[in-house]
Amino acid sequence: MNKFLLAVHVLAAIVAVGPVTVAASMFPPSVRKALAEPGDAQALSTVRVLHRICRLYATVGVAVPVFGFATAKNMGVLGDTWLIVSIALTALAAVVLAALVLPRQTALVEGVEGMAECIEQGVGEGGEGAANGGASRVGPRDTARLAMFTGLFNLLWATVTILMIVRPGSTTGA
Repeated sequence: MNKFLLAVHVLAAIVAVGPVTVAASMFPPSVRKALAEPGDAQALSTVRVLHRICRLYATVGVAVPVFGFATAKNMGVLGDTWLIVSIALTALAAVVLAALVLPRQTALVEGVEGMAECIEQGVGEGGEGAANGGASRVGPRDTARLAMFTGLFNLLWATVTILMIVRPGSTTGA
C-alpha cells in the first residue's frame, strides 16, 4: 500500500504542481507582452489560458498533500522533522499561491482585458482614457511583483521536493 500511495502522491505532484509552476512562471512575461501590444488577441488569449491553467491545477494540487499525509501515516514518519518542515513549506506555498499569485493574476487578466476592450471601443491605449473606460490600470511593476511571488512559490516547491528526496535524518532510507 505504501508504494501505491507514494506513487499517487508523486504523480499528483508532477501532474498538478508542475503545470502551475510553469504556467505561473510564464504568466508575468506574457502579461508584459499583452500590455506592450494591447490589441494583440493572441497575447490576451495566452494570458487567459495561463491563468486558467494555474487556477485549475492549483485545485487539482490539493491531492498532493492528501496522498502525502496518507503515505506518511502508513510509513510511520508523521513526526519526522524533514516531513514537518515539508508540510509547513507546502502550507506556505499554498498560501502564497492562493493569496498572492492567483489574485494578482486575476487582476492582471482583468486589466489587460479592460485595456483591450477600450482599444476596441477607441477609448485609448491604456493611458488616461483606458482608466476612464473602466479598465484597471496595470503595468510592468505589477508583473514584476507577481514574478517575485511566483518565484517564491516555485522556490518553496523546489525546497519541498528536495526534502522529499533527501529526507535528512530519516530512518526509512533515501
